[in-house]
Amino acid sequence: MTSPSSIQTTISQWDYLVCALYLFLSIYLGLKAGGKQKNLKDYLLAGHQMHWSLIAISILAALFSGISFLGAPAEIYGNNLVYLWGIVALWVATPITATIFIPFFFKKNLFTAYEYLEHRFSLRLRRITSAAFIFRGSLWLALAVYAPSLVISEMIGLPLWVSIVLAGAATLFYTTIGGMRAVIYTDVMQFTVFVVAMLIIMVVAIKSVPGGLAGVWEVAEAGGRTQFFDFTPSLNKRMTFWGAFFGGCIISLSGLITDQVSVQRYLTASSVKEARRALWGKLALSLPLLGMFYFAGLVLYSFYQTHPEMLATLSSADRVLPHFVSHRLSAPLPGLLVAAILAATMSTVSAGINSLTTATLMDFIYVGPHANEDEASERNRVRTARIWTVFFGVTTTLLALVVGRLGSLVEASNKIAGFLGGPMLGIFFLGVCSRRANGAGTLIGAISGFIAVLCVGFLTSVSFMWYACTGFVVTFIVGTLASLVFEAPDEKQQSFSLPGSRVPLPPTNVAVPASRTPEQ
Repeated sequence: MTSPSSIQTTISQWDYLVCALYLFLSIYLGLKAGGKQKNLKDYLLAGHQMHWSLIAISILAALFSGISFLGAPAEIYGNNLVYLWGIVALWVATPITATIFIPFFFKKNLFTAYEYLEHRFSLRLRRITSAAFIFRGSLWLALAVYAPSLVISEMIGLPLWVSIVLAGAATLFYTTIGGMRAVIYTDVMQFTVFVVAMLIIMVVAIKSVPGGLAGVWEVAEAGGRTQFFDFTPSLNKRMTFWGAFFGGCIISLSGLITDQVSVQRYLTASSVKEARRALWGKLALSLPLLGMFYFAGLVLYSFYQTHPEMLATLSSADRVLPHFVSHRLSAPLPGLLVAAILAATMSTVSAGINSLTTATLMDFIYVGPHANEDEASERNRVRTARIWTVFFGVTTTLLALVVGRLGSLVEASNKIAGFLGGPMLGIFFLGVCSRRANGAGTLIGAISGFIAVLCVGFLTSVSFMWYACTGFVVTFIVGTLASLVFEAPDEKQQSFSLPGSRVPLPPTNVAVPASRTPEQ
């Protein structure tokens, strides 16, 4: 067997040049498209002027970052195809989001998803949920910085911590200058490039496997990587159909409904109709794209099994993609592919940090008695937004130095989504689907859901795919029951729930307000 030192990288000076030029083009396009931001609506919501097709690509690019670029092939390389049931779950999450929730986000002139919770419940619940998003979003974005840093480390040979700092600094520069319009336009370019990049990788890898596609499947099947159905009735097994599908449904719904990164992009549309088109367009793009990236895991597994000299130099499954690119592709393709991964991640993190800034400003600073202060001019608000952008950029980079300890990229991403995503989704479902739910009961439900997830995550061996489900179910059930103890919400709050649900009579020990009768 060939020793690791005998396998040389194909990276050359031309790759560095291509990478630098491509990053320059990304930054130039972002600045050119973004233009000047006159107010927060321009800076954070692109003035509600984005076309649905651009929003669709942008949503997908935001959720499909370097984490997915590296983690999707690595998941199949190290395991099997069962996780693909999480993609099927998108057929459940998309119509629920488009049909039920998007109209509520457009009912008021909102900046954040959590403003809805103030109209439906209370300012306190709005701020608590927004704070939960900021915490969860910071961890997720840290992982999005960590993922491409693996590429830099693998292909250039820098220490991982240096790669993380470099990726974070580049992202911070791009994010601080560009607004949401710049982010969306660059997303379109990045999306095209990383799709082409993966096609190149797959073609080269397939040609390198004896027997081509048939050989790929044969080798992968022999290694147990083609298993798609696993109906094992166990909560402890890492990945089964039940965990992948039902966990995937809750995680997808949480990302589409409670994540400001997604919701903020809906709000860049001019109407509910345009936002719905964007969401359906995103679904149409995501199914073949995700399928291709996960199938790449099979291709790379078969390649490495038939090239043991390469396998001997692979340090971990998460590095399988950059390792293949740096050792098998000729210049200038490695540079272009590295640039695509980095640029796509920069765009994703840019949008994420933009959303963290939006939540901070609109849910904590410019809210309540401070919403219309004279000294807070639009120009000053945009300047304040840029300051908070720098803060979150630095914080994200620092967190990226330790986030790799959460496990593989797929596991870490799902754990972050599960611990807070389930309870947050439960809050929104209580608001929209239960006219009887009130702020106090919903808060009790959310706290119970979070505690339940912590217990499951740290005290049991239950698979991480069930974390979000646990938080959602406990939050909804406990929140529904706890709300019966407190007075029913008023008619204005109920108007932010689905119509047709009759409000039960209040308990006999609670006085009925004079302004309404029990029948109301």
